[in-house]
Amino acid sequence: MSKAIAFADRASGVALGLIALANLLFVLSVLAVLLVGVNGARASALPICSGTNMLEQLQRDDPGKIEDIRRQAEAMPNGHGLLWKIEKDGAEPSFLFGTMHLTDERVTRLTDKAQAAFNAADTVIIETTDVLDEQAAALSLMRHPELMMLPGTTTLKSLLSPEQAEIVDAALNDRGIPLGSVSKMQPWMLATMVAIPACEFARRKGGLKVLDVKLARDAAATGKTVAGLETAIEQLQAMASLPLELHVESLVETMKLGDRIGDVYETMVDLYQTGEVGMIWPLFRAVLPSKEDEGYAEFEETMVTSRNRGMAENAEPFLQQGGAFIAVGALHLPGEKGLVELLRRAGYRVTRAD
Repeated sequence: MSKAIAFADRASGVALGLIALANLLFVLSVLAVLLVGVNGARASALPICSGTNMLEQLQRDDPGKIEDIRRQAEAMPNGHGLLWKIEKDGAEPSFLFGTMHLTDERVTRLTDKAQAAFNAADTVIIETTDVLDEQAAALSLMRHPELMMLPGTTTLKSLLSPEQAEIVDAALNDRGIPLGSVSKMQPWMLATMVAIPACEFARRKGGLKVLDVKLARDAAATGKTVAGLETAIEQLQAMASLPLELHVESLVETMKLGDRIGDVYETMVDLYQTGEVGMIWPLFRAVLPSKEDEGYAEFEETMVTSRNRGMAENAEPFLQQGGAFIAVGALHLPGEKGLVELLRRAGYRVTRAD
């Protein structure tokens, strides 16, 4: 088996967790940096992220597998495109835009059409505005210790085998986070700290903002109304509702990847740039071990499908008013249960605009 396929086979299960942390768990991806301190730095001094596109590797080594992934992506409704125009009689058009919660300028630099839609909007809506005040968001989290800390006498080490503890300890030390200092922290919060590539982590600590935060701040600076579709606590409660065993396994397997996390992110960024968000899930699920299907099906229902329904419902008042620019993680857009399809079922005309 080639090196590329071997890597994909090992990484596929944890990659779903990485996708979750990069694209779905918006709050933790912002708060993770705050939890370990924020330092200012010149933009020119911040590291440039690098990695290898797994799709290109597989294209060379297993074209048949790539063709199967492409067929799955083609069958996914609304799997192409990041910008969608939303229309209904009696209201000005609005736009739905898929984001990626990264500081990478390939992500934060909008296309001309997306920028024009943003500029024309009266209201800009992101997943949650809680993250615009990171200190306030952290304080809000502190009011819900059950979301941040393990219960009773349970510690992270008590949940891990000796071999797992060694893996976790080494990965945290690479990020300057001693295992003992976070022994009571929920596994999914620790996973966030290591699932963000070191270069991206450093850029956030240096002051660069993920796309969603940048959009909201740019909107406020130009006098637009800024609103959110859910609260930070709602996002964290959804994540905390998943089985602890799933979080622990995801944490350990994510840490095993080490620097190769960058390859997963590079693959997602490349697909995002071309608007091929419908390929992200099929790519990583293609080699997902069957024993993990049930756990990730539960994850997808809790962190994607259920939240999609809530977002669609909470977006309704803004869409009725018109002139809105709604920016949410791109993986919330495609699929039969994605936002594009849900809005169509609610009576809106939704067409690709990029």
